[in-house]
Amino acid sequence: MIILGIDPGSRITGYGVIARKQGKLVYLGSGCIRVKSDVMADRLAQIFAGVGEVIRQFSPQQFAIEQVFMAKNPDSALKLGQARGAAIVAATQAELPVAEYSARQIKQAVVGKGSAEKTQVQHMVKHLLNLPGTPQADAADALAVALCHAHTEQSLINMAGQASKTVRRRLR
Repeated sequence: MIILGIDPGSRITGYGVIARKQGKLVYLGSGCIRVKSDVMADRLAQIFAGVGEVIRQFSPQQFAIEQVFMAKNPDSALKLGQARGAAIVAATQAELPVAEYSARQIKQAVVGKGSAEKTQVQHMVKHLLNLPGTPQADAADALAVALCHAHTEQSLINMAGQASKTVRRRLR
């Protein structure tokens, strides 16, 4: 299973791609979509196109994105929401299921602490994926989103397996 994680931004949108191979999470790629316009509509088009290109390049089966958080500046939150929307539309156009996680959930899954600093997230992403170097902050955040999704999916699979074992025991 290939997972695409997105850390949305109206100027820089990070992406991270991982795969689950033989029970291990493997790094496939990461980077940033850097928009070059001051016009918001043009930025959204560039984010949409950039995410679409990443989807074509890696052919993920899962798509995960960070939820909007309420910042001190409402205008920033609105722009972030629009950037998320452009990325989500690219995913739905490719018929990918969309999962959304809060920043706290992502940090908890990767670092073990919901209030972790960006540098801690970068360090753990590097460690968990055995990367030779520390990824750029936005790319590391996107990889953290993908890792969070992978851990959540695996937990659900494990819980379903435990539930079916319980049912089988009761049927005996």
